Amino acid sequence: MAMLSTKASHDSHGQDSSYFIGWQEYEKNPYHPTRNPTGIIQMGLAENELSFDQLEKWLANNPDALGLRRNGESVFRELALFQNYHGLPAFKKVLVELMAKIRGNKVKFDVNNLVLTAGATSANEILMFCLAELGDAFLVPTPYYPGITAAAMEEAMERAEKLNLRVKGVLITNPSNPLGTTMSRNELNLVVDFAKAKGIHIVSDEIYSATVYETPKFRTIMDDSLKKSSIWDRIHVVYSLSKDLGLPGFRVGMIYSNNPKVVAAATKMSSFGLVSSQTQYLLSQMLGDEKFRRNYMEETKRRIRKRKGLLESGLQKAGIRCLKGNAGLFCWVDMRHLLKSGTFEEEMELWKRILSQVGINVSPGSACHCSEPGWFRMCFANMSEHTLRVAMRRLKAFVGPKPAVVKRRPSLTKWVL
Repeated sequence: MAMLSTKASHDSHGQDSSYFIGWQEYEKNPYHPTRNPTGIIQMGLAENELSFDQLEKWLANNPDALGLRRNGESVFRELALFQNYHGLPAFKKVLVELMAKIRGNKVKFDVNNLVLTAGATSANEILMFCLAELGDAFLVPTPYYPGITAAAMEEAMERAEKLNLRVKGVLITNPSNPLGTTMSRNELNLVVDFAKAKGIHIVSDEIYSATVYETPKFRTIMDDSLKKSSIWDRIHVVYSLSKDLGLPGFRVGMIYSNNPKVVAAATKMSSFGLVSSQTQYLLSQMLGDEKFRRNYMEETKRRIRKRKGLLESGLQKAGIRCLKGNAGLFCWVDMRHLLKSGTFEEEMELWKRILSQVGINVSPGSACHCSEPGWFRMCFANMSEHTLRVAMRRLKAFVGPKPAVVKRRPSLTKWVL
């Protein structure tokens, strides 16, 4: 007799998915420039390892923070006994300041509306039906998709009703994963108007908001102009330090909401996975250094822009084009010309060949619910510049000097070729 719910036992992101299979193969044979030059290069992991030197320099210059001291005196006992489920006030304060800075100081945030959790930004942990799961009518990344439209959202809602599903909210990722693009103000307004009309919630995953390295600038769903609107307490933002600050191992996530019931419920749930007091203390000291925070964000964006350019250049030499993104730690890559029949089965076969023959682990589009075979997500910020160049040389050798040319419909988006 099965004892697990369908949510717990669903295999969409399980151990037999392409994501974990790629991980397992990489761990068996990881690339190293000298010890294992023929190993697998990990391009399926969206981590930011470009700015660790800045973090380590700050730690070296501020030993008291790492040593759990304040003005030279130990705060170990204070932190060891700290059990406040609401989090360290100093840490919540600097996180609110960080969120405001990323969003251009145009949005006012209240410390009391912020809940700290461990890994709160995982979409799988949000108990809300996501319209994107209904198919290609909503937020499905294709090169011809003009963006979010009112008609697409209505169609998605109709599909849900036919399946007898009660839609409680819209879940968006901005900047987009895997596209690496930001949502326009018009798109955000359409989502808000749709949610208002249906009386449902909006959850905006903005985990990559500080990785925007080119125009247009990032726009948050939590616009201060909506403060007097009836939907203000039904808009919720999730964020994390895993991507922007490159600290996934610290397990710091946060939920921001103006709904007292949501904040109260999240606070109760977070008690089972609180961020440790020593982690909060260290990061409050680091992020509270305004000069460091400003320089870190500016330098990180510069490095992301440069690294993305190297990836685009390498793809271009291999005759492969990609979406012109402006954010994120990955690139949405078009390899449809390498498919003969254009099926998802063939896409998976191509992915396996790239993994086993080329020695590169990427994410197939089907793993991202793409409606068209032949798209892949490639991450570029979790490796050295040398490793990225090796990956591009391997890919070029695999594709060959004269990649196939296919006719394509006019594109509604910008491309790099």
